[in-house]
Amino acid sequence: MLRRVSSILLVLLFCLQAVALAVPSVPAISAEASVLIDAKTGKVLFGKEQHKVMYPASTTKMMTLLLALEKGNLSSTVIVSPRAARCEESSLGLQAGDQLSLRQMVTGMMVVSGNDAAEAVAEHVGGSIEGFAAMMNEKAQQLGLENTHFSNPHGLPDPVNHYSTAMDLATIAAYGLKNPDFARIVSLREYDFTFNNRPGVHHVVTTNRFLKTFPGATGVKTGYTEAAGDCLVASAKRGNVELIAVLLNDDERWEDAANLMEYGFKVMAEADTDQ
Repeated sequence: MLRRVSSILLVLLFCLQAVALAVPSVPAISAEASVLIDAKTGKVLFGKEQHKVMYPASTTKMMTLLLALEKGNLSSTVIVSPRAARCEESSLGLQAGDQLSLRQMVTGMMVVSGNDAAEAVAEHVGGSIEGFAAMMNEKAQQLGLENTHFSNPHGLPDPVNHYSTAMDLATIAAYGLKNPDFARIVSLREYDFTFNNRPGVHHVVTTNRFLKTFPGATGVKTGYTEAAGDCLVASAKRGNVELIAVLLNDDERWEDAANLMEYGFKVMAEADTDQ
């Protein structure tokens, strides 16, 4: 009898060990707030303070791109205002009076994370920075983003009126990736463009190291300000599965994004096997 019980216990122990080995271990993430979702369904695969209100920095430009694609004419000509040309921090190198098609402007904006380009887009599509911010907030409401508010198109800090969460940013990315133009632009590693008003081909390279280092990476947007820290919205695809990871205020964003993605793809593979 004792031998029989021992045999049963050994079998149970073996089964438990097999199950434990089959379940991917959750990675340790340095981000202050983060989330990992299935882009197709929105299912949360990992979360850490994903509803905490944070500075989004330049991940804001995902919404700027979305509105330009949905409300603007990509063939129209954007004329850069003195205000946009003076915008601080990351830049596409615009000068007052420069002319680019809206398609070129939003593409350059996303690749190099140009704050000047973001303001030029906002003025062109929304009539003013304030008018465009109102459009951004209306779109946020349409997407059901309860913890997001925008006051500008680029993400420079506003301690009162410009904020979001990891979950809300993941929702924006998932919505955007369903748009082929959005998906193509956020996947670019480099881009060449020409001004209508001055000669020469201008070459820019992505700020998103994840795009260049992670197999299957498809986007989406980096961000940094002193107030926000290092931020990243990353997406990657394997087979029919596309995942979105958001990392806010994370000194290890590149490594954390890769580890989260590997974890997520293993979880999705296990779920597919169990069906």
